[in-house]
Amino acid sequence: MIVARHLPDLICLLRIALVWPVAAALEAHEYLTALALFVVAGLSDGVDGYLAKRFDWTSELGKFLDPLADKLLLITVFVEAAWLGLGPWWLTAAVVSRDVLIGLGAFVFRVWIGPLHGQPTLSSKINTLLQLLYLTAVLVNAATSFPPHEVLDALAILVCASTVISGLNYVTIFTRRAWAAPMSSS
Repeated sequence: MIVARHLPDLICLLRIALVWPVAAALEAHEYLTALALFVVAGLSDGVDGYLAKRFDWTSELGKFLDPLADKLLLITVFVEAAWLGLGPWWLTAAVVSRDVLIGLGAFVFRVWIGPLHGQPTLSSKINTLLQLLYLTAVLVNAATSFPPHEVLDALAILVCASTVISGLNYVTIFTRRAWAAPMSSS
């Protein structure tokens, strides 16, 4: 039972381990391989989340690993796709900027205010889902020339909008918590 309890953490580590092979497959223009690995990594996110919630197999390590694994995978594929001309740089810049902004906000909050106990917001979950959908469509398009570029463009606009909304939502949450919290003495 002890090993099973750590299964979500092990799945997160697997997702982190898949980042390099996904990037290498993209760089080699092996788009079907990249797609297959990306889908496995994406599905693993759902599986580890389900196991952690269903069986209460959460851990402090998992609370760190899960978002790290998501961000490493998504940012790597966004940057690699833009680099290869499969996706637009403006969208990659928006996605990376949002994550940097959230990371810096969390760091500043931790240093000046104290521990930031938070959960992913609904807008963040929708954003992550749209990012996964978009990148899957980009990889399918690279491998098969389907869906058409108009569909990819529409998905890119949806991802950008959800990225902005989610980023603003986090800024609002951090700001409200900062104003409501006493300053840390450390």
